[in-house]
Amino acid sequence: MSAVAPFRLFNPKDMPGTIGYSQVAEITGGKTVLISGQVSRDESDAIVGERNFSAQVEQVFQNLKMAVEAAGGNFSNIVKLNYYCVESVEPSQVPVVREIRDRFVNTENPPASTFVFVTRLVRPEFLIEIEAVAVV
Repeated sequence: MSAVAPFRLFNPKDMPGTIGYSQVAEITGGKTVLISGQVSRDESDAIVGERNFSAQVEQVFQNLKMAVEAAGGNFSNIVKLNYYCVESVEPSQVPVVREIRDRFVNTENPPASTFVFVTRLVRPEFLIEIEAVAVV
């Protein structure tokens, strides 16, 4: 990424505090890249980590990394993450997402994000899907 990023991630002073995400992603230039929701499939289309939440989250972040790199950027260019987690995953497992995510994102200036629980995803084997927006 250049010395001056084409975006600004921040938390306005009058808004509630956050843990692990920014409240606002302001795009100031660059190329906007929309990355479809990624699930835990590898390059051969095999499901990685069936019934293993941690393994699925890891594969999803690897897929997101490959997608943003294919568009000419890197994970620091991601300004927004949307998480869709199936309701069968225990809420106590949510910190696993944060632990894995923190190996990929800039934890000092993390992307804006939304995390929701859903009844199910397109295939019942998938436990989580994450989509992203990047500015390169």
